[in-house]
Amino acid sequence: MNDFTIAGFDLAKFVADTLAEDLGEGLPGGGVDVTATSVIPADARFQGVMDSRDAIVVAGLPVAVAFFRHLDPDMEIDLLVEEGASVEPGTDLMCLSGNARAMLTAERSALNTVQHLSGIATMVREYVDTMDNPDCTLLDTRKTIPGLRHLEKYAVRMGGGSNHRMGLWDAAMIKDNHVLVAGSVGEAVRRAVEAGVQDIICEVDRIDQIEPALAAGATRLLLDNMEPDMLHEAVALVAGRVPTEASGGINLETIKAKAATGVDYVSVGRLTQSAPAADIGLDFTVS
Repeated sequence: MNDFTIAGFDLAKFVADTLAEDLGEGLPGGGVDVTATSVIPADARFQGVMDSRDAIVVAGLPVAVAFFRHLDPDMEIDLLVEEGASVEPGTDLMCLSGNARAMLTAERSALNTVQHLSGIATMVREYVDTMDNPDCTLLDTRKTIPGLRHLEKYAVRMGGGSNHRMGLWDAAMIKDNHVLVAGSVGEAVRRAVEAGVQDIICEVDRIDQIEPALAAGATRLLLDNMEPDMLHEAVALVAGRVPTEASGGINLETIKAKAATGVDYVSVGRLTQSAPAADIGLDFTVS
């Protein structure tokens, strides 16, 4: 039984849909792993070990378990490390024993998921360590692969970061295009307040936009593409009235200085948008 849950994420559906895509279900000739079924006897059994070839932060192993058990409910699986653990190259992550065809058919989907999520978690941990500031929280953004948002934001948490809004529904984020239509920062915020929105994040890229945004009722200010000197000035002007977030132009070279300006958050889109896959393999032997 896999008790892994993420609010709003249907693990069983994700696993079934991913395997169906790989098997070509619904396509002419689809619905079968032609290689495994033609080469491997139906009763053959494998033992397998999933291991990391690099130093990584682990994320996604319970999802991999779900892939294997979807095809072989009786597969014996031992998880050897905890989610969010930092491991050295050569660390064994999971041991498996079960039907050989099931393992081979699920292998790529399981590995793709763990490699991608561990890659995100590893990058996040590097950013958190480089920021080196317990008073500032690292956030992700909505720059996620369609269909994978809940998993990718889970991986961010495993790496030691926190999640920004989950989507368009749980907070308003007023950006330059909203301001363009509304006519001003203050008017855009006022409209969100009037609509009854509780959490209103307002992006500002100039100091003179701060007071109008606050006066209209913004509950957080996103200080966009500001250099450290301007961030210091902005934080001093806000003076703790609402949380502040630095965004734009933040990378491993700039994050420490920007976080040190007194902002409450820094947000980095590349955590989910550009993280390289972790190097993780799965080796089988006949049991």
